Amino acid sequence: MRKFYVWTDGGARGNPGPAGYGVVIKDEAGKNLAEIAEYLGETTNNQAEYWGLVTALERVRELSGGQPVEVDVKMDSELIVKQMLGLYRIKNEGLKPLYWRIRDLIITLGGRVTFTHIPRRENKEADALSNVAMDRGTRNK
Repeated sequence: MRKFYVWTDGGARGNPGPAGYGVVIKDEAGKNLAEIAEYLGETTNNQAEYWGLVTALERVRELSGGQPVEVDVKMDSELIVKQMLGLYRIKNEGLKPLYWRIRDLIITLGGRVTFTHIPRRENKEADALSNVAMDRGTRNK
């Protein structure tokens, strides 16, 4: 079974404010398969984190060609990781549809998806991409 390693990060300058996310996807050999930086407009930090995860899993689904895969997701958002692990409830109504979209994506991946909280210093690539996304959006105003 093919394995993917995913790092995601999202942020908002102000909360809510101009927001974006960054995604890095690598294969088992450490080869970069995707780097994504997307500006979201005005939203919250947590929504940006969730959108990064949605996009990452959608891209893994594309890269897998429909075959079952293992996905190791690493994020510096302890809140999102604990919500995905079922340790924290999702109280924010705006996050619930994103949570369920992620759950559906996990099912369509057909393998196993793990979530690990990592320190920010171990998430530098995804963090840098989320800042690129926010810079793009604020520059275009």
